[in-house]
Amino acid sequence: MGSAEVSPQMAFARFVRQAIDEVREERGWTVTDLATHTGVGRSTVFRWLAGDWHDYPELAKVRGFCAALDLPVAAAFRALGLPDASTGALRRSGDDSPVEADVRVILQRLSDPAVPAEEKHHIRDLLRYLARRPIRRVG
Repeated sequence: MGSAEVSPQMAFARFVRQAIDEVREERGWTVTDLATHTGVGRSTVFRWLAGDWHDYPELAKVRGFCAALDLPVAAAFRALGLPDASTGALRRSGDDSPVEADVRVILQRLSDPAVPAEEKHHIRDLLRYLARRPIRRVG
């Protein structure tokens, strides 16, 4: 297999397959449930899974898919081979603040197919906890 390049269709198909497998495991959703919650039709989901598209998927649908599944849009855009303008600050490595560098590492882990679903679940749970935790003011 070596250095053979993966097409955007196949990379995105893998991304979608992994997302479906995780949502089935974590939430018990079927493809029909997924379509209902994401606003992406079943036939579109199946086309994405098959890599059966010539024009890029509608970005609004990709964003809705990611939002409903708590997935970083940047991961979907990377799979598609597209830049994500909303993460431009996270992509600069030379001038990252420590926080930006940490966020970039977390996003990479969440989008890495080699990271087990259970680990991703723990990361998301911790992020949700931190996001909802009340801010304690000193003083």
